Amino acid sequence: MSGARRSGRDLDEDDVRTRPGRGSRPRTRERPEHADAVDAVVVAVDRGRYSCRRTLPDGRADPAGTLVAAIRGGDLRRVPVVVGDRVALVGDVSGDPGALARIVRRAERTSVLRRTADDSDPTERPIVANADQLVIVTALADPPPRTGLIDRCLVAAYDGGLDPVLCLTKADLADDETLRDLYRPLGLTIVTSRPDVDPAGLRALITNRVSVLFGHSGVGKSTLVNRLVPDAAREIGVVNAVTGRGRHTSSAAVALPVPGGGWVVDTPGVRSFGLGAISLARVLAAFAELAEAAAHCPPGCTHAEGLADCALDEAVRTGHADPARLTSLRRLLAARGG
Repeated sequence: MSGARRSGRDLDEDDVRTRPGRGSRPRTRERPEHADAVDAVVVAVDRGRYSCRRTLPDGRADPAGTLVAAIRGGDLRRVPVVVGDRVALVGDVSGDPGALARIVRRAERTSVLRRTADDSDPTERPIVANADQLVIVTALADPPPRTGLIDRCLVAAYDGGLDPVLCLTKADLADDETLRDLYRPLGLTIVTSRPDVDPAGLRALITNRVSVLFGHSGVGKSTLVNRLVPDAAREIGVVNAVTGRGRHTSSAAVALPVPGGGWVVDTPGVRSFGLGAISLARVLAAFAELAEAAAHCPPGCTHAEGLADCALDEAVRTGHADPARLTSLRRLLAARGG
């Protein structure tokens, strides 16, 4: 008999058994809801490990809450998670030594500070999420102020939905009026700090808010952090105890609780701030009166100085815009490379 039979019928392709390969398991669009997940905020990131603080009812991280070590799980393995992100945790959320939870959800961000590697790189890299303000720390001397970096940080703040604050340090070495005059047209909050005086003005601004301190190396940012958060070294040590990694040396962002309320996010010192992914329109949106006038510009207008058809100059001539504001806008547009 040439044909094999089984159970009284001819065999067909349904009778062929194959060994399932990797990834051949049937998939379903249904995902676990994780209704019992614990809400938390990421306060530090170290090579794939996330230190998270449980949240208060208002969604802010609880300084006294359990500090939990976690990794990204499931669908979040390819989703960027940074300091400040509000996340949901499952698994071992006890915070005990050796315990490890999984991040299964990331909430929608209210703001995000991001940069690119350089101006030619279109890939944005988020640095901090859900912060209220960006404190741009700049020394008045030693090293001298770099207005180009300040302008770039302002562009990133406006683009990311953060309120910018300019903090001028080392006021014992140089006068602050020149920089104040330069940035006054933008309506910036500007505070001045001396190394021998308590930074009361800055402390008042950051209380009960989430503030990112950003600046290039040597401007005195670490000195400010230590004055604002006297237990900064201890807090960083606690975070590292959870992640099991080395000491924090300003090589990664870390969120620190401020006595009296609020959080300070300490970031590494930088030499440059790439704005390759920020469009002209996103910068212009921070200048409401000029954005309205720009609607009358010809298509593709760069709003650079000297363009005959740019409506921004006409808005200044007719008194609908402040010339100092237009000068500031053009300086910021030049900072982003166009």
